[in-house]
Amino acid sequence: MTRQGCTRRKRIYGDRNKMTRIVYLNGEYLPEDKAKVSIFDRGFVMGDAVYEVTAVVGRKLLDFAGHEARLTRSLGEIGIENPFAEGELLAIHRELLARNDIEDGGIYLQVSRGNPGDRDFVFPDPAVVKPTVVLYTQSKPGVLQSESALHGVRVISVPELRWHRRDIKTVQLLYPSMAKMMAKKAHVDDAWFVEDGFVTEGSSNNVYIVKDGVIITRPLSTDILHGITRAALLRYVAETQIAVEERPFTIAEAQAADESFLTSASSFVTPVVEVDGVAVGTGKPGPIAQRLREIYIEEALKAGI
Repeated sequence: MTRQGCTRRKRIYGDRNKMTRIVYLNGEYLPEDKAKVSIFDRGFVMGDAVYEVTAVVGRKLLDFAGHEARLTRSLGEIGIENPFAEGELLAIHRELLARNDIEDGGIYLQVSRGNPGDRDFVFPDPAVVKPTVVLYTQSKPGVLQSESALHGVRVISVPELRWHRRDIKTVQLLYPSMAKMMAKKAHVDDAWFVEDGFVTEGSSNNVYIVKDGVIITRPLSTDILHGITRAALLRYVAETQIAVEERPFTIAEAQAADESFLTSASSFVTPVVEVDGVAVGTGKPGPIAQRLREIYIEEALKAGI
C-alpha cells in the first residue's frame, strides 16, 4: 500500500496503535470521548467542586492516603457528601492505572456538587442531586527526570488575590492560571503570591527558603493549601538533623536566602534559583534542596501503593 493509502486509512479508521484513554465517570469506565457531563453541572457553572492529583511513579501511587484524607476534608468544608465507600477510591485508581497502562504520571480526581438541572446559587438538595465524580489518568513518562529539578526554577511575585479559604482544594483556579501566565510573559517558570508583605505559596505549590541550615516555610492555616507533599517531606525532615521553622517570610528574605525550593504532587521537591530577578544563593540548586528531593522520592516510593 502506498504512503498516501496508509495515511487515508488512518484518517478514516484511526491509528489502532494509539490506545484510547479510559476515564471514570459516575461509576462507569468509558473511552474519554464518550464521557459527558451536563452543562448544568455545578462544577462547570459555579466552580462548585474539589479535586486532587495523585502522582504515579513506577505504577505506584504516592501519598495516596494523604490525598484521600484531604479530599474528605475538602468535601466536608463545602458540604458535599463523600461519594466513595471505604476502599472504593483506591480500587478506582488501581483500575484506571491498569486500563490505561500508566507507568509514570498522575491521576486527576474531581467531585462536584452535581447536576441540579438548571442554574441556581442555592445548593441543591443532596438527597436528590448526587455528586458528579470524574477521574482520569495523565501519562508523563520519566517524570522523575526533570529539567526543573536539575537546573532549578525562576519565579516572580504577584499580589495575592485569591479567596480566603485556600486550604480547600477547589477547582477555582482562574487566578493561579493567570499567575502562571504572568510568569510565562515574564519568561520565568512560576509565580509566588504575596499578601501583607509575606509570601503565601506558589501558584500550584508550597514554598520554602533555607537560611543558615534552617528550612523556613509558612505554617498551615486557611491562607495556604495543606500540601500532601509538604506534610510528607516535613515528616521525613524530622528524622534528619535539619531544623524547620514554620513562619511567614518576605520576598527580600527569599532573595537573601542560601537556598529555596517548592513542593507539589507533580514536581516533588524542586529548587528555586531566582526570585524577582535576583539569584537565590549561588543561583543554582542548593545541596539541601537536592538532598530533600532524593529523600522525598526514596521514601515516597517505599511507601507507595
